[in-house]
Amino acid sequence: MASQFQAQGGTPITTEMATELRQLVFGTSAIPMRAEWTHTPFTFGSSKEEFSYGLRSPRNATRGLLSVVQGFILKYVLFDYKSGKQNTNDVLCLSGDIQKAALISALMEILRTIADKGKVTMVLPSPDDEIFVEHSATYFHDSITEKVFKLVRSDLDSTKQIPLTMTNNEEGSLMIITLLLTGRATPYIHNGVINVGDENSYAMPQYGILKRCTIGLLLWETENSQCALVSRQPGSRLKTPNYPIWITSCAGHYGVMFNRNPDLLRNYHAESRFDLNYYSCSGREIAMTIDNRSCNDQVMGMLERQMSSSEGNNSLSGGGKTNKDDPIGGKDDNNSGSNKEEYTVSTPLLKLIQTKWEEAQIRFHAQPSMLSYLFSTQQ
Repeated sequence: MASQFQAQGGTPITTEMATELRQLVFGTSAIPMRAEWTHTPFTFGSSKEEFSYGLRSPRNATRGLLSVVQGFILKYVLFDYKSGKQNTNDVLCLSGDIQKAALISALMEILRTIADKGKVTMVLPSPDDEIFVEHSATYFHDSITEKVFKLVRSDLDSTKQIPLTMTNNEEGSLMIITLLLTGRATPYIHNGVINVGDENSYAMPQYGILKRCTIGLLLWETENSQCALVSRQPGSRLKTPNYPIWITSCAGHYGVMFNRNPDLLRNYHAESRFDLNYYSCSGREIAMTIDNRSCNDQVMGMLERQMSSSEGNNSLSGGGKTNKDDPIGGKDDNNSGSNKEEYTVSTPLLKLIQTKWEEAQIRFHAQPSMLSYLFSTQQ
């Protein structure tokens, strides 16, 4: 088998390469990798079941990676694949063949992003029990890495000091998310490059997101979490992606949020009121309606008052005077209160959405118990 792969241009993995790979991803090669990384497959629900477009997995460190793959699966199904179906709900009912095509397309798009549209590295496990790296004190067999053939070799980025999987988040590292979304494994999610330093040290660049992403990222953590303490939020290149699909990290749980309108983020009016779906790889979905019209009314009301006050030169008195107790948008207080009761359900998901649409009113089409369950440690 080795001679067959070599004849096709493949090269058996070396001890140095295997060690470097394991250290880059897991921080060490002297102990076996965690079983979840070798025993969690890409698994869809049955094509006859609800949410057949969705990947399913237990809650473990692969959930973040699977959520990104799920986002690209949705991009393929909603915007790339021409099914001929008129009903967008039917588009999300996938047959086994379309599930396979969507998964392959998603993985290839992610790999091309990481390769910067260049050559993609393919690794194939040997079908035999052939082993190219022997067990030693510094290299512990995982039955995968040491059997790998590299068909196209690419250089590893030796500048990364933090292992890709090292994180306190049970569902996976943010660096894996940024690697798959942007092609660069970075813990920084701001726009561009920020130089950080003081009078006692040279300014060091922190490389964030260098261009607008195909799929976005939204992040919200509880007040006592480590992420909340540093108050980091994604920049606009992640919050406003090319397609209305966002990978979400909400209270330590990864998921995917999406809208079916490809022009949502390109059309101001489309963003006034629209539907969103949240999907978790636990196999559950929540539909919701986002209403930004009250915010838009407030902005228009402020502009109209500014125009009328400048024309009448009476911005502080006379006909241009406004009642400070009235809502800015000119709506009745009682109606405003009833709308709030109708729309608002204080959950982590609501707070996550408001990191993107701060003044939005949100109506969840789900029971409160489901909203709580999605962000519990048991799902």
